[in-house]
Amino acid sequence: MTRLAGVTAIAAALVVGASATAVAAPGPTVDASGGARAAAAPPADARPPRTTHGPCAYTETPDEPAARPVPLPPDPRRTPDRGRVRVTLSTNQGPIGLTLDRAAAPCTVQSFLHLVGKRFYDRTPCHRLTAYPTLSVLQCGDPSGTGEGGPGYRYRDELPTDLPPAPTDPTGVRRLYARGVLAMANAGPDTNGSQFFLVYAASALRPNYTIFGTVDAAGLDTLDRIAAGGVAPTAEDPAPVDGAPALPVTICRAVRAHHH
Repeated sequence: MTRLAGVTAIAAALVVGASATAVAAPGPTVDASGGARAAAAPPADARPPRTTHGPCAYTETPDEPAARPVPLPPDPRRTPDRGRVRVTLSTNQGPIGLTLDRAAAPCTVQSFLHLVGKRFYDRTPCHRLTAYPTLSVLQCGDPSGTGEGGPGYRYRDELPTDLPPAPTDPTGVRRLYARGVLAMANAGPDTNGSQFFLVYAASALRPNYTIFGTVDAAGLDTLDRIAAGGVAPTAEDPAPVDGAPALPVTICRAVRAHHH
């Protein structure tokens, strides 16, 4: 499962189950899969997980099968590490334009574009909205909508090293994930999969989440509308700050912009 550590007196994490990643929130650690699960013992004749041979080393996760069938991404010896790529998430709440930065996270961008091209994200809900003062994100990327789904593979972190300290954290441990940041959720070191989060207000997190792009102005308007709707209340919590968005969000189609 993937998690994101938040910034408050008590660090909280947004967790994506199984092979997903998540954003952190203040409060107790949130495990989207409902808690830790013991891995089943593999059969004696089980083959080792397949890993690509390039620098990104995308690795199968047999114990966390894909929520939607998809092959491992291409992993060329020279992974593209220059330039930016535009992707538009057409959602039922409005468009969210993304600019992916190959230089910041070449393996992450390679994987994200692979999933876009395989239509992995099409007809996929954004299952989690957080509205903490120090963690304000929308989390997407799990076709199952449970927070536990991923692509059936994982890959290494490409962590930011130049983020400013979060002004809300006097310890200096957490960093500022600014409004408009696009980052991967995770379940610990080197567990990136398909789940990602969109930051709609400055958030304080440990610098443990790969940043691989930004959200455009129209996308931020869409995120603001979603955030204004709040988190869907439940019988247990009539005024939650972490959970499913009250305005249901579905990525109808994710499309890469090709320049001619």
